[in-house]
Amino acid sequence: MIDNFTALRRKFPVLAKKTYVNSGSYAALSLDVKAAFEAYLDGRLAEGAAWDHWAGINESVRAAMANLLKVTADEVAVTTSASAGINALASAMDFSGPRNKVVISDFEFPTNAQIWHAQSKRGAEILHVPVDAEGYIPLDHFRAAIDEHTALVAVTHVCYRNGAKLDIKGIARIAHEKGARLLVDCYQSVGTECLDMKALDVDFAVGGMLKYLLGTAGISFMYVRDELIPGLVPTTSGWFAQADIGAMNIKANHPSPTARRFEAGTPPVVNCYAAEAGLKIVQDVGLPAIEQHVRALSRYYLDRLAAEGFITATPTDDARRGPMVAVRAKDDTALVARLAARDIVTSSRDGNMRASFHFYNNEEDVEALIAGLKANRELLL
Repeated sequence: MIDNFTALRRKFPVLAKKTYVNSGSYAALSLDVKAAFEAYLDGRLAEGAAWDHWAGINESVRAAMANLLKVTADEVAVTTSASAGINALASAMDFSGPRNKVVISDFEFPTNAQIWHAQSKRGAEILHVPVDAEGYIPLDHFRAAIDEHTALVAVTHVCYRNGAKLDIKGIARIAHEKGARLLVDCYQSVGTECLDMKALDVDFAVGGMLKYLLGTAGISFMYVRDELIPGLVPTTSGWFAQADIGAMNIKANHPSPTARRFEAGTPPVVNCYAAEAGLKIVQDVGLPAIEQHVRALSRYYLDRLAAEGFITATPTDDARRGPMVAVRAKDDTALVARLAARDIVTSSRDGNMRASFHFYNNEEDVEALIAGLKANRELLL
């Protein structure tokens, strides 16, 4: 485990020029990931194609993700996006019977809602779980929505709009009591805290490498609980989803006995290089150290915001928030642009200015952000 965060900052050149608090949108690029991209290009120039080597890197990514999620490699699919994984799962489900309901929350990223709404043409009934008066979604709201007709509960772990974190273990308990399965979108939490899919009792999980896993876009993962794999045969498929990739059989579909059946065609080779390098950084630093640092730094930011009288959309309870803190704004787009002019990189969603922290951020970043907000107080609620 590496805990010298000051030294680690030097691996991310953008931090020397900007206050980068936007990992929930796209992580800062490390020198290690840059070198991984270059290694791919050097190999292409020198050898042309190296399929055995590329397949090995793809498997390295699978193994690293399994390690982070506390699951087996056979339970992990390496996909091109979270959307690809969710679509593969949806294609394997049957909505023609009485258990045809999919329950989603009003905290979802568009993908995890739009894909399930698209299944309405196949007989799926989609039900949204609303927020309460405080803007959170308590377990009672899930309990009221999930019943014996529910096939799947599909929820985010951390809301991309406001940083609120749902009680996944509690939702899993309610879903399983009714015979439903649980899919978790952990894109906005994986890489910033210790996640044990077995302990959380999750059936499926999706996420990607471009945010807190420090890789790049175009590569993601999907976890599928081992005992569920045999009963789910995706109708979206491809040659890398087959039991024997080298068989080149055009006469039949023989899906892999592992979660690889949720993959499709040629893997995202160059993105595997970047993902492998990013995951190694996360592993070397260690999730316990990252979780402790991110939680302390985001708490420091929340306290500074409260001291200045700024209104947040993020729950202040540690159990109900992730690495992102959202500040309410009169014009969130203008505020993000004003901050960018001061070399402070943030993002905006739903009337909120989002700051998302990783291990490479520090209290100086928080103070620069607070100074930027104070200078633009007229744009805040």
